[in-house]
Amino acid sequence: MLGSLFGKKRSVPVLGIDISSTSVKLLEISKSGQQFKVESYAVVSLPPNAVVEKNIVELEGVAESIQKCYERSRTKLKTAAVAVAGSAVITKLIDMPAGLNDDNMESQITLEADQYIPYPLDEVAIDFEVQGTSDNSPEQVEVLLAACRRENVELRVDALEMADITAKIVDVEAYAIERAFDLIRPSLDCDEDSAIAIVDIGSTMTTLSVLVGGQTVYTREQLFGGRQLTEEIQRRYGLSLDEAGLAKKQGGLPDDYEPEVLEPFKDAVVQQVTRSLQFFFSSSQYNDVDHIVLAGGVAAMPGLAELVHDKLGTATSLANPFANMSLASKVDAMSLSNDAPALMIACGLALRSFD
Repeated sequence: MLGSLFGKKRSVPVLGIDISSTSVKLLEISKSGQQFKVESYAVVSLPPNAVVEKNIVELEGVAESIQKCYERSRTKLKTAAVAVAGSAVITKLIDMPAGLNDDNMESQITLEADQYIPYPLDEVAIDFEVQGTSDNSPEQVEVLLAACRRENVELRVDALEMADITAKIVDVEAYAIERAFDLIRPSLDCDEDSAIAIVDIGSTMTTLSVLVGGQTVYTREQLFGGRQLTEEIQRRYGLSLDEAGLAKKQGGLPDDYEPEVLEPFKDAVVQQVTRSLQFFFSSSQYNDVDHIVLAGGVAAMPGLAELVHDKLGTATSLANPFANMSLASKVDAMSLSNDAPALMIACGLALRSFD
């Protein structure tokens, strides 16, 4: 049996639950006609080191944070979509005979999977999605094969179950971002086939996804994130990690904070974006992108998008997939707007309700 990395169940209303390195983000979206509506959302911090580099280390701590997030959101849904990190997933495009139904295709992929996957098959969850007719032959279809260590999938499913939520879908972060990007694309002044770089700067990881024609052509994760700023505040001003995190959000730090701590960190972000793009250019036929979209918790830092634009000379904007959505009365518009760049993955997962 293949594990559901794409989730074959169609049109099940699901919560998007994004488990990052420092927080759990929960989002519920409904749809009426073509209009989306944010029904509920919440963000709750995780205990320190409960998730390390996107791997769940302390299951109970993560489950408690999910439970808290669920209660805070006041949602009634009990099914969810979660995602594993792109770095945990091997993807491969393979050609298969066009006439096969899903069951036959599954059997054949299972037989041939060990050619493509460097792990013992009993340790991996495998899924596939037909992409369309193969470029090589009209009698074949191109199939996207995705494989992930079963442990990565099961830990997320178990964490939700401990919080009394059923994981209906286990997705891949890069595809969730791609889905959420569809909501942003109309607001960018770009052609259909433009190359768009989405730079998701979280607490400990920065992920670059490059989309061409709305499809992910490249993704890469690097260790860099907002925690470096928090730790510098902690060191310089003799605060605990929690106090430093709070001061970073709420202000009240000494006068030298902006010029001596914040500005150098922003410069480091720009360097990171530049370096990530250089990796992409050196491994592809591209030497430019048409637009940069900043996502993740760090992205909302005032003036950061302008700084990236000034230094790189590329149009840069902040990710906000909710710009054209209506909001339920219990959703705080100001909080959602502030959190929007960090909710790309949760949004892409919540959109699985409408597949």
